Amino acid sequence: MSLQFINAEKRINDSVIFPSFDLSAERGKVVAVYSSVNIREQLIGLLVGKNKLSNGEIRIGEDDIPGNKHQIGFFFLNSGLYERLSIVEMIQFTKSIYSSAISVAEVINSVQLGSKRNVKIKQLSYSEKKRVQLACLLIQNPFIYILEEPDQNLDLETKRILLTVLDEIRLQKKVVFILTGNLESAVNSSDEVWRLDENGLHGVQIEEQIEADNEMPSEEEINVSNEQTVPVVQPVKFEKIPTKVNDKIVLFDPIEIDYIESNEGQSFLHIKGESFPSVFTLNDLEQRLLPFGFFRCHRSYIVNLQRVREVITWTRNSYSLVLEDAKKSSIPLSKTKMAELKEMLGL
Repeated sequence: MSLQFINAEKRINDSVIFPSFDLSAERGKVVAVYSSVNIREQLIGLLVGKNKLSNGEIRIGEDDIPGNKHQIGFFFLNSGLYERLSIVEMIQFTKSIYSSAISVAEVINSVQLGSKRNVKIKQLSYSEKKRVQLACLLIQNPFIYILEEPDQNLDLETKRILLTVLDEIRLQKKVVFILTGNLESAVNSSDEVWRLDENGLHGVQIEEQIEADNEMPSEEEINVSNEQTVPVVQPVKFEKIPTKVNDKIVLFDPIEIDYIESNEGQSFLHIKGESFPSVFTLNDLEQRLLPFGFFRCHRSYIVNLQRVREVITWTRNSYSLVLEDAKKSSIPLSKTKMAELKEMLGL
């Protein structure tokens, strides 16, 4: 059984919220969709049955959602807990609603709240309340878990508990579907990450970063025979731009990048309102991205010309590029680069 989006499309009046896409969240996998708040809220509305698709369908296995609502459990951004109840009372109440066979003590231990089981929810911290919410979801025991911004504003211990619970759900061969506007959150918690926007659904490639120490050769490997020839490794043309997100490497298509800036020797890729540190210098990135329509508009900036909406002249020697991103970002354009840009544009 899987959660499937088939030719799913949503429009409101003449506005495209998201175009048609196909996606399947399979058993034993944690799948995340990284999107804007508007798209996330629309997807939540579709999954709870509040909204309807303009085209396509959402299925659970071979059936539509209305016939399988009992198979879905939600972890909303707003917890919806009864704060006058204690932790154990809240979980027991949830257990009775869903006629669950899962042990209350078991889920309390899973979220590590055993020492506070009799404490009123109103007396808990935000992160502890989210643990109670997670325990209520676990005792519901659904087959498909829908998590909305699951680690937003959580303390480190609660984030660790959440990741442990996700590992347990994987082992149970159930489905986890995460909706988030934070790419770091998506990468850290998921097996597959997808970006959904007005241009459609796109995969975000992730590679586990290998620790350099594990790659160090042994002394025996270093002391090779002089007669042994060392093969020359030919570089492979690679059209993805790597960035670091904690202990993982995320690979972006050049066309996803709005602009790049250099700050105190570190290059940052700006994508959909977020910035990501690059492993390359600005000069390296300029050479790599030149074939994709990028332009070194300033000593500290490279811009994707496909994103430029306006060229603004402030004075005879002061110019800016305004992008068509959500923030209408303004990027400096140096005087010498202005002449070069005009020549490129045939002006």
